[in-house]
Amino acid sequence: MVKNKTTETSNSVAEYIQTIKDEKKRTDCFTLAEIISKQTGLEPKKWGPSIVGFGSYHYKYESGREGDAPLIGFSPRAAAISLYVSSKFEKRDELLGKLGKHKADKACIHIKKLEDIDIKILQKIISNQVQHVLKLYPAT
Repeated sequence: MVKNKTTETSNSVAEYIQTIKDEKKRTDCFTLAEIISKQTGLEPKKWGPSIVGFGSYHYKYESGREGDAPLIGFSPRAAAISLYVSSKFEKRDELLGKLGKHKADKACIHIKKLEDIDIKILQKIISNQVQHVLKLYPAT
C-alpha cells in the first residue's frame, strides 16, 4: 500500500510560516492560522512539507486507500494562499459568492490577500467545512 506523503509532523508551524519570504503573505498566514484556530478551537499543526492543518480525521475510500488528513488546512503557495476545503460543504456556492476576491477549484480556495475577502464569510466557510468532514468521517 502507498504511504501518504502528507502526514502530521512535529515541525513548528511558526517557524515554517516565518520562512515565507513575502512579508504580506507571511503576515496573512499568521493571521489565517489565528482565525482558523479561534474558529475551530484547534491548534495548527504542520502536515507534510507545506501544509498548516487543524484537527484531523481518518478516511477510508471504497478502493481501500485510507489515511489521515486535517479537517481544514492551508498552504502558502507562490501564487496565492490555498485553503484546503471540500467541494461539498454546506452553502459552499453561496458563501463563495460572498467571500470576495478569490479563485476556487474542487478542493481549494485560493486567496491572494486576506484584505481581499470578508473574514466573517471565511469564518462560516471554516465552520461549515469542519462540520461537513466530521459528518462524513465521525470519530470512532
